[in-house]
Amino acid sequence: MDILCESGATKSDWRLLAEGRELFRHPGEGTNISAMRPEVVEERIRQAAFGINAGMEHLEKLGIAAGQIERIWFYTAGVLNEDRRTRLEALLGELFHPQSIEVQNDLLAAARAACGREAGIAAILGTGSNSCLYDGENIVRQVGAGGYILGDEGSGAHLGKLFLSDYIKGLVPQDIASEFRELHLGGGDGTKDYETIITEVYHPIGSASTWLGSLAPFILAHYANPYIKNMVDGSIQSFIDRHLKAYDLARYPVGVVGGLAASIQSIFVPLARKAGARIRGFYPRPIEELIRYHYE
Repeated sequence: MDILCESGATKSDWRLLAEGRELFRHPGEGTNISAMRPEVVEERIRQAAFGINAGMEHLEKLGIAAGQIERIWFYTAGVLNEDRRTRLEALLGELFHPQSIEVQNDLLAAARAACGREAGIAAILGTGSNSCLYDGENIVRQVGAGGYILGDEGSGAHLGKLFLSDYIKGLVPQDIASEFRELHLGGGDGTKDYETIITEVYHPIGSASTWLGSLAPFILAHYANPYIKNMVDGSIQSFIDRHLKAYDLARYPVGVVGGLAASIQSIFVPLARKAGARIRGFYPRPIEELIRYHYE
């Protein structure tokens, strides 16, 4: 029995597998082991482990012997150094006692999902954004993502940041601003809007980038408005200019991974093609491709 987990900053997807056949899945909260406090990451993984163990008990009751966990493949945002990787391996070892553990960054997950064992460019467009050139085995070049403060162009968090920056300055069209206040800031006369936004961004209970990214569906729902269209197109164009153009677009196709990617596909494709990119495909749920990668 094996466990495969693909985790972004917002949500995680855990699968219990037997020779590539899915036996149980568990949706969990996301992890970014660099941006989140260690105790938050640990608690989220422990909660997921509880869910996986409950699934294994359920399988036993159905007469399906789950048995020993042999391998764990865990992909998550924020694996920037060996210390963080080692700590995560130790936690997974404590919880599941597998024979082997592989902890990798979500960018390698994106490359393996989008390109398999062929060379190509992998792009992540979700709560955050990232990109790399992949040679079929390893990441050979990467543009620094920078996170929601220094980068994340084209992502949900980037859209949220652009929108809120305009909102607090009174630059958002009034009808959209009023609807946003009602849906996301508790309504009222707006006197506490600024305080609420600053608290959520600079003193969040959870992750600021996750909250910013959660505003993307509202923003995209108003894409027909010229103000929103200009904002969204500009954010995606910035990702193309600052990420994709760093690679050889004439030589390598681009695979795009992430939940946001699927919802902006019709916007992204013409802008990317204008820059000379060839699109390999969109993969909103990369774990399905990762299962194929590990068992092919």
